[in-house]
Amino acid sequence: MLYGSHDANLVAVEGKFGIKVVARGEKITLEGDREAVGKAADLLRELVMLIKRGSGFDEADFRLALDYAAAGTPSDITKPHIVLSAKKRIIRPKSLGQSLYVDAIRRHDIVFGIGPAGTGKTYLSVAMAVATLKEGEVSKIVLTRPAVEAGESLGFLPGDPNEKVEPYLRPLYDALNDMMPPDRIQRLSEQKTIEVAPLAYMRGRTLSNAFVILDEAQNTTPMQMKMFLTRLGVHSKAVVTGDVTQADLPGNSTSGLVQIQDILSSVEGVRFIYLTERDVMRHRLVKEIIKAYDAYHLKREA
Repeated sequence: MLYGSHDANLVAVEGKFGIKVVARGEKITLEGDREAVGKAADLLRELVMLIKRGSGFDEADFRLALDYAAAGTPSDITKPHIVLSAKKRIIRPKSLGQSLYVDAIRRHDIVFGIGPAGTGKTYLSVAMAVATLKEGEVSKIVLTRPAVEAGESLGFLPGDPNEKVEPYLRPLYDALNDMMPPDRIQRLSEQKTIEVAPLAYMRGRTLSNAFVILDEAQNTTPMQMKMFLTRLGVHSKAVVTGDVTQADLPGNSTSGLVQIQDILSSVEGVRFIYLTERDVMRHRLVKEIIKAYDAYHLKREA
């Protein structure tokens, strides 16, 4: 388990640290730069600890620990990151960026998760909200999105108000359904313990003792962003997620998510986490698509 199929894990350690790894039976010898050897040795000891405890680790865990060790950051893959006992699930970040994101949510009251699709911004924030509610640290979860994208107006859409906004909020419900039984979600929704609503419904409210998530924040205007952030009451956390490259605002409108990075960059208690294609956990081609788009835009700007 430690070495990997055909010693693939040891080969990865060699490549990541630029050292030589020789394994004979249960003895491993590391040769190379002293600092690099020290980091690699610490990594291998941690993995051995997991195996001896019977926990084991999968490829994603190994890659995460490898990234941590190379960055000189203590890894904590020996501990469960997000525990959702309702479905007996343990959700672990699958990349260094995702792990930093989860850690930032734990440590700060306002966190901005900015990055491309597939990096786990929404999923991990909802998981943290559910875990925080379960642990009794908050009494309410509020999930919100700008209800109108691509310049559409709700008044022209068919159905009652709930039917009109449901498609925009569906990704938030999907994340919840992956973490809690549907009947429990319905019961908590009826009790207003979990609320999923369009951003416009937040105006004039004070959200205290709550875990609040603003998703798809690239589609907020500067005034909407200010309105949302000033809703936060005592004993509350806010996580704002978005991809600044996919704003659907009309014309040359400024995205609130773009502007807020300049406004709050030096405010204590606020943390910005930037995820990249390295944190994408969807189909492998999604990473390549994101990289191709980035290269295309850089070429156009040159």
